[in-house]
This record gives sequence, C-alpha cells and structure tokens, in this order.
Amino acid sequence: MWIDTHCHLDAAEFDADRDAVREAARQAGVTRCVIPAVYASHWAEVAQLAERHGDAYALGIHPLYVPQAQVADLLALDHALSERAGDPRLVAVGEIGLDFFVSALCTPDMRERQWLFYTAQLKLAQKHGLPVILHVRRSADLLLKGLRHCPVVSGIAHAFNGSVQQAQAFVGMGFALGFGGTLTYERALQLRRLACELPLSALVLETDAPDMPPHWLYRTTEQRALGAVQGRNSPAELPRIAQALADLRGLPLNSLAAATSANALRVLPKLAGCSVEGH
Repeated sequence: MWIDTHCHLDAAEFDADRDAVREAARQAGVTRCVIPAVYASHWAEVAQLAERHGDAYALGIHPLYVPQAQVADLLALDHALSERAGDPRLVAVGEIGLDFFVSALCTPDMRERQWLFYTAQLKLAQKHGLPVILHVRRSADLLLKGLRHCPVVSGIAHAFNGSVQQAQAFVGMGFALGFGGTLTYERALQLRRLACELPLSALVLETDAPDMPPHWLYRTTEQRALGAVQGRNSPAELPRIAQALADLRGLPLNSLAAATSANALRVLPKLAGCSVEGH
C-alpha cells in the first residue's frame, strides 16, 4: 500500500484525463492520495475529488495565492472546517506556509502578509484539532517559530529540503517530512543524505503532481527549446520514486511501503477512516 501524501489532482494539467490518471495510480498500488487545496475557490472541488476517488483532502490557502486572497477567506476557511468537521476525508489544514523563494513574495509587505495568513491558519488548525500540511521554501525557521507560538497536533513538512537541525525540530513537534521526485536526482546530494540520515519514522512519500517531476520525466531548458514537453508528474510515479529512496537506504521496497504508510496514518490520523472500498 502506497499513500501519496501530497498530490494536486485538481490542477488544470489533469483536466483532460483526471480519472484515468487516478486509476493508473491505483493500478500501481497507490491506494490513497491526499489532495491539498491552494485557494478558496478550489475547496469544494478537492472535497468532491476526494469523495469520487476514495481519497483525502486538506483545505487551506497556499502562500503563492496569498497576494490574491482576502482576509474574508480566513473566515470562510473557519466556516468550511466547521461545516465539514464530520467528513472523514478532511484530514488537515493545507497547503499553508511561507515561501521566500519567489521574489515577488519577499517584499516586506508580502512577507508580513504571508505571516498573517500562515499564523491565522495555524490557529484554525489548532481550533479544529487538525494537522497541517506545510509549504516549506526557504522558510523553515519562521515556520517553526509559528509552530512554537501556536502548536498543532501534527503535520507534514512538504517537499522538505532544510537542514538536519530543522528536520529534527519538525520531527520533535510531531511532524513527518515529505520526500518526492527531487530525491531521484543524483545531484541532490544534501537531500539524498538527509533522506538516509533521518529515522525512517520521520518520512512520508509524496509526488506533488503535476509538479516536482522525478528525473525520468524532467526536460532541460535546452530540450524544451527544441520542442520537448516537460514531463507531467502523476501519483502513479510514487512507487518508482519510493524505489529510489529504498535503494538509498538499503531497504526492501515492501518495508518502505509499510513504514511510510504507517507514518502518514500517524501524522494524518483521519486518513485511517477514509474508506477505499468500491474505488
């Protein structure tokens, strides 16, 4: 059993063949996907997708969408979390966090606005007793600061690529760290070292589909200039990504599947109540 803890199945890249993509992942052994929302107008869609495919979802406002978001969206999120509290497929608040990689988000005003939305959503997660799915991009220390001021039950640091010390701090707060296609690149030395050094109990697997393609789907700038299309990541790639991690750690693939699935269920407890029967 594989669990893709971060997959944007609602993305436009899947509009033409969304159901076929999910079925291909199921055939590959991916029994559950977690679909994190990125802005308010997609909350209903991700919930419907999760219901249709026997998956799970999270509701939140992604830092990349904070510039367009309204403060009223936070009130709407509080209402949505209350309204859907009995839905076993709602497993977290997310995708939330901070992004200090995109230059437009690094101005003083935007940093302050990101912080406002991040901390407000942490408070909502705390209020509703939900884990969080965090976007971590050159922002680990500030994310940890927010968590120290507003602890939540657990969560996932998605696409983690920080230091061992930062990783240990997240783990100490009850978080797991998400690893995906990036670790398949031989040049990703720090990330691959981190994936080997951390305790197995700290790791969960994700694709971030359609983004974060593994090396076998990636097309260089030169290849794209010659007409090659950038490979679209999908949840069906998860077992092959997992094989790369298993090889790095010297683990049998079935052992990695069991451990990472157990980790996902631990940090997103409501996942255990998401029935996959009939899908």
